[in-house]
Amino acid sequence: MKIERMNKGNWGKLRAFFDLKTSDGFVIKGFKIVEGINGLFVGMPSVQNKEGEYYDSVFADKDLRDELEKLAIREYGQESMDSSESPISSNNEGQETGDNSENVKNKEFDEDDIPF
Repeated sequence: MKIERMNKGNWGKLRAFFDLKTSDGFVIKGFKIVEGINGLFVGMPSVQNKEGEYYDSVFADKDLRDELEKLAIREYGQESMDSSESPISSNNEGQETGDNSENVKNKEFDEDDIPF
């Protein structure tokens, strides 16, 4: 499997959208890279019901999901390692950078920032 397309941005806690091409040639659209409390993670494609709630539309077992997360975060970091950290660091003026920097990044966002 490989990342077919990745759109990076800063939409609340959402950092990127990407599509995945399987070894069998299927393209699955709508994966997300999200900044959570413990760092970045991959959100599966989802659909919205009539009440406005989102539900995953693609499912994977733990091993495949872990492999996908490593692949996506590595791809995300290759192209945006410097640019993704610069805006966050500049918003935390006067704060130390170090082991606590990840916790400082996450305090910028509310639970309401998640778009799904």
